[in-house]
Amino acid sequence: MLISRWLNSLVNRAVLLVVGVVVLTALLVALTGSLLSRAELEQQATKQVATIAQLVAGELDDKLSKRREALTHVAQGFTMSGIAFEARAKILMRRQAALKHLFDGLYLIDAQGKILAEYPEALNMIGMDVSSRPYFRQVSGQLTPLVSQPYRSYYQGKPAVMVAAPVFDHQQRFIGMLGGAISLAGEHLIKDLSDIRIGKTGYLAIVTRSGTALANGRTGDVMQLLKSTNPILQGAMDGLEGTANTRNSEGENIILSVQQMLEVPWFVAAAWPAREAYAPATRIKDAFLWMLLAVILLVVPLAMWRFRRLMAPLQDLGQQVHERHLGVRTKPVGGVGGSEIRQVADIFNMVMDERDDVLSSLAEREAFFRSLTRGAPIGIVQADVLGRIEFVNPVFESIVGRTLAELGGTPLFDCILEGDRKAVTDGWHQALHQQAVFSERFRLQELNAGRPVWCEVMTATLETSEKVMGTITVVRDISHELEVEEALRDEQQRAENILGVMQDGVLMADTGGVIRYANHAVGRFLDADGEYVGKNVFELVSIDHEDQALSHEWFLERDDLDSLYVTLRNCSEGIFDVDLSMIHIRQGRKDERLVFVLRDDTERRREEERLSWEATHDSLTHLLNRRAFMVSLNKCLGEAARQSASSVLLLIDLDHFKPVN
Repeated sequence: MLISRWLNSLVNRAVLLVVGVVVLTALLVALTGSLLSRAELEQQATKQVATIAQLVAGELDDKLSKRREALTHVAQGFTMSGIAFEARAKILMRRQAALKHLFDGLYLIDAQGKILAEYPEALNMIGMDVSSRPYFRQVSGQLTPLVSQPYRSYYQGKPAVMVAAPVFDHQQRFIGMLGGAISLAGEHLIKDLSDIRIGKTGYLAIVTRSGTALANGRTGDVMQLLKSTNPILQGAMDGLEGTANTRNSEGENIILSVQQMLEVPWFVAAAWPAREAYAPATRIKDAFLWMLLAVILLVVPLAMWRFRRLMAPLQDLGQQVHERHLGVRTKPVGGVGGSEIRQVADIFNMVMDERDDVLSSLAEREAFFRSLTRGAPIGIVQADVLGRIEFVNPVFESIVGRTLAELGGTPLFDCILEGDRKAVTDGWHQALHQQAVFSERFRLQELNAGRPVWCEVMTATLETSEKVMGTITVVRDISHELEVEEALRDEQQRAENILGVMQDGVLMADTGGVIRYANHAVGRFLDADGEYVGKNVFELVSIDHEDQALSHEWFLERDDLDSLYVTLRNCSEGIFDVDLSMIHIRQGRKDERLVFVLRDDTERRREEERLSWEATHDSLTHLLNRRAFMVSLNKCLGEAARQSASSVLLLIDLDHFKPVN
């Protein structure tokens, strides 16, 4: 609430806008600078970590390579017989002063894996069998120098690696090996490298591809199995190398670079915490925020003072406008200060002049409306938003039997019959809520409580773009129309009753042949179980006349038909001889209809056939009589002239029936 009141002032809003622009601009600049500096720092840190990893890996490869080459060179100078090698082993060991500075321990081992000589002698390992060690089996099997996998030495169980070179006799037969042990905790290989720090908290780790950490600058562990599930480290165990941003086992973001070694299946991992690598960017951001705070503390008071000076003329203008509204001031308001304030004053004066003109125009229009509605042939009612009557014309007064003086200020719904009032009220409120025109038929109650008057009512809202001012209602007396409609319905019902008792079938179809009406007698011809309205009559029956099928189009092309003798066949193979009549209703119009009258003519035709048979046959013998004979004879004689063969007429009296007769 306090913030809302504070923001009601334009001065405060302007100050807030200035501060917002300053803060937004500063934040955009800071964000852009932070992103650019962070990207640059990330690139530099990535290169730095990768370089350190490459240097350490290269240095380790160089150390191992030099030691292996030195050991190989010395082993090549031991070429002698196996017996001499065993006898002179201790003497040979004492002569290797140079090698003693490269290894933590030197050993001469015979072909069976037995240690013949050692340095320093305090190790007390002479005579020990190392044939089970992997490095001895590899050297004796491959006969090449190698650097072994890390192992736990017999001396105090310290972790170490063995650099071994085979020794041959003059026939190049394997007679033993020269081995140099390097302690992983000693100073000859890893100790100095594992203590290297990248920045303050960055560290190095040397790991074998089998997952054994030879040195871990973060934890100080030696010869421990690597438990990290980092995908970069997992890829390094498969021989991959590279640099990427990732997380360590504690979830901390780090820059990790992996470099594979060439001499042994190991790799060097260099890790630098991202928070330390990007620390310069963070310090710049903090300094920028303090500077931004200082700028805001300086800008806010200055902006408040300046904007209050600029808004002072606007306050004077507001006082003049208030006086003009109260009527205390009749002169136009005058503006001082900037051009914008003077423009506001001019616009206000123009609006006030237009307001006076509009009020005058509204008064004239209201007078015109009143005179127009008084001469309208329908009832007109004007009401406010609460439904209270403000104006009615004489036609509405005559409908309800009350004058404007009696109706003014009363609810319009009081004129509605009690039984219709609730439904009309609900519909009226719903139409107003939806801003739609309310249209309904209901009964109005006259003042003398006589017969209710049926009216058709339409109500619309009187509204502007800003508010709803009321409603205008048009009322039309439809009592006489309803009486006419009721009379027409009675006539229609009477006609339907007459058609219902007729024996002749009567149906009405549209131009598409769809049945719109049919009386009960039609069902016998259609055999459709009463479900024929809405169906196509020409799909239910076929109509034939003189061996010609009469189609739907044939009937549309004809005018009215009277007593057309046809044969009607329905879907159940029922056949009827029908006297058909057809009448076109509204022919050529959209709502054109065809009325068919079907009269069953079967009995009449059967009677005609019976009379025709009796006229040509003897009632006693059922044979053709003289009349039929004469007709057939005349037919044959008439056809004889058109035939090429001659015709002969014979009269033979077989049974002398004529004399007897």
